[in-house]
Amino acid sequence: MRPRVISWMTVIAMAAATAAFAQQGAVDGEWRSFGADLGSTKYSSLDQISADNVDRLEIAWRRPIVDTAYLEMDPNLRFSNVSTAAPLIVGDTGYVPNAVGLVEAFDVTTGETRWVQAPYGGADDVRGAGTRGVAYWSDGDEARIISQRGEYMYALHPDTGELFPDFGDGGRVHLVIGLAEGARYRWGGAPTVVRDVVVVGQSMGDTFQTMEGIRGDVRAFDVRTGELRWIFHTIPQAGEFGTDTWMNDSWQYSGHAPVWSLFSADEELGYVYMPTSSPTNDMYGGHRGGDNLYGQSIVCVDAETGERVWHFQTVHHGLWDYDVPTAPILMDITVDGREIEAVAQLTKQAFVFVFDRATGEPVWPIEERPVPQSATPGELTSPTQPFPTKPPAFDRQGATIENLIDFTPELRAEAIAITDRYVIGPMFTPPSIRGDGPNDRQGTIQLPGSQGGADVQGGAFDPETGMLYIPSITSPFVADIIEGNPDRTNLNYIKGSRQWIGGPRGLPLFKPPYGRITAIDMNRGEIVWMTPNGDGPRDHPAIRHLNLGKLGVPGRPAPLLTKTLLFIGEGSTNLPGGARVPDGMPPQIVTNYGGRIFRAYDKATGDVVWETELPAGTIAPPVTYLADGRQYLLVATGDVETPGETLAFALP
Repeated sequence: MRPRVISWMTVIAMAAATAAFAQQGAVDGEWRSFGADLGSTKYSSLDQISADNVDRLEIAWRRPIVDTAYLEMDPNLRFSNVSTAAPLIVGDTGYVPNAVGLVEAFDVTTGETRWVQAPYGGADDVRGAGTRGVAYWSDGDEARIISQRGEYMYALHPDTGELFPDFGDGGRVHLVIGLAEGARYRWGGAPTVVRDVVVVGQSMGDTFQTMEGIRGDVRAFDVRTGELRWIFHTIPQAGEFGTDTWMNDSWQYSGHAPVWSLFSADEELGYVYMPTSSPTNDMYGGHRGGDNLYGQSIVCVDAETGERVWHFQTVHHGLWDYDVPTAPILMDITVDGREIEAVAQLTKQAFVFVFDRATGEPVWPIEERPVPQSATPGELTSPTQPFPTKPPAFDRQGATIENLIDFTPELRAEAIAITDRYVIGPMFTPPSIRGDGPNDRQGTIQLPGSQGGADVQGGAFDPETGMLYIPSITSPFVADIIEGNPDRTNLNYIKGSRQWIGGPRGLPLFKPPYGRITAIDMNRGEIVWMTPNGDGPRDHPAIRHLNLGKLGVPGRPAPLLTKTLLFIGEGSTNLPGGARVPDGMPPQIVTNYGGRIFRAYDKATGDVVWETELPAGTIAPPVTYLADGRQYLLVATGDVETPGETLAFALP
């Protein structure tokens, strides 16, 4: 029997003795964590802006996403126009990493710069890449801003931006410490501070050429000294729990499985919740038989020691690039009269897995169901995969004929014809070999694709009503593999083209909505409403005459939830990280990968209450706060052709 959820008996006793600690979102009109609180609720109880007056919002101030001081240091400075960062609001100051990864502090009432982080290497060290955020830590009179840029982590004084010289080596820590020899470090996430430790993940390339790889271990550092406190091996090593899930001791050479997205934490329990990704290779695993812990799992560890408390694997022996992409969301819910301190994990498969966050016990049963098996020689597919019985899936699942577009009989027939060259089937149909012949199959159409379902933008939870709001997309992906060239790789098969796939006449291949928002009552585990987010291709010549309603935009916007409203954009046409639009993505999908409209939805019904057109799209999480008695709403905007800036909305 597979060990699906493992917990310590002492944890159960601890949970019984621990007073309930609700995740209440941002408090005191501030925004002190990337996701509002350590539980990643993205919620604020502020209600000055409401459905009755939201249409009166106006721009109070705006600031560029890179301060002009850096352009003076390097007049040829180049950077992405798209920000993925959520500013922290502490008192009357905001803190945000800019598009080159350096921290800027600003006045929250005017947007004026208070200080900018000096590049460690001077003017020659200005160029870099942005991250999703910084962390704030305080203890009595002590306070620090913790940031990560490139291979280094910094501790900055909140008032001046100056380095704390007693942190690491002169104010910074080289983040290759504790990694395998020869490892490089990069990450686009946001550090998480729990008690007195800073937890960081890492980003790793997924162009796998060998079965061997460097592990994506999670590490924690002392917030005062920068000293390495612990390392969690995302692929278990000799003597550690989980090595038996790797056949033929393949744990010895397998790598990757990092936390490339974001962490959550329970300060009172002292636990960190880690969403992990896939091990080498992410679409072929013949060299790593077994379930392969801790690949594609949620793992709970003790923040003080890094020891595993419990885990749950959301995909066994991953082959679909179904990394766990979002920060787990902590929530206090009541199910069948029982109060539960829970943690919910959203996935690319469009599932919500819900657990007791102290013990790891599922709140609702999770069933192991048979799934299609691989025809690739040497592949060892897991016979089953986990399916939660509640809540229902929040997006379309399965590349099946039933799910193809059917706006007209002609379009349905053309969509079916497109699928004739591919393997199709229900979710978890494995990747397949792409042939070179004119009649050979070109791989497996996967839905949800490797971009989800849900992705790094996550969801938002209302602790007062128990409602969870999830933005997601319906976007297919071709999972194809080809034989490995023994002169270049020791893998029998490697990834092929890995392309997006469109439908007939430039329309999407599957039914809408292509971008949606789903509201789920987490006390009952039931969907309350679902609505398309954006117009989508409703004006396409092939369907314009049908006068369809909104079809949804397949963008990657992050939500913001207040006491009164749900705020969300449509994404950005510039992919996260400044990446180019992938080859094979149809023009229509490119055009609608994001949009400029920013909306407020009624939380109870999903009706649009207000919308405005931004200068460009937005994918960074919106943030709200209170300053001098006035509620502000911050939205970062920018795309390939539009300079990035942060807009502050407020009532007149």
